[in-house]
Amino acid sequence: MKNITILFVLMFSLFSIGTFAQKRQDKHKLVFQFTNANDTIQQKAFTNQLNNLTAHWPKAKYEVVVYNMGLEYLMLTKSKHIAAIKALHAKGVRFVVCENTMKSRKITKEQLMSEVEFVPAGIAEVVEKQEQGWSYIKGGF
Repeated sequence: MKNITILFVLMFSLFSIGTFAQKRQDKHKLVFQFTNANDTIQQKAFTNQLNNLTAHWPKAKYEVVVYNMGLEYLMLTKSKHIAAIKALHAKGVRFVVCENTMKSRKITKEQLMSEVEFVPAGIAEVVEKQEQGWSYIKGGF
């Protein structure tokens, strides 16, 4: 009887650890700032970073805040990573674009991928996410 009790406790402990590890993965919330995408090497590096993280933590929350020169990364006529961005979006990665940047650079919503969302101010979005407990990462290298 004692051996059965020990076995039960051991099995319950292993199940609990596995469940905790799975739940812990759900708690990751990452906000990326991406501002300089004129360099296609930097775009590729950033795309690889996102692919690696979404493979490692598939249940985490991801948001990419794009402003300044980063808009080229999401522009239909300039991005070389449209298929990869669409695949990341399908995995739940949110891509949000700063409307202030759009106004100052005279870029319209129609020039951007349909997968993007819009925020009034990119920097404010990053700050608000950090205030909500999201981890901040500067995208690219």
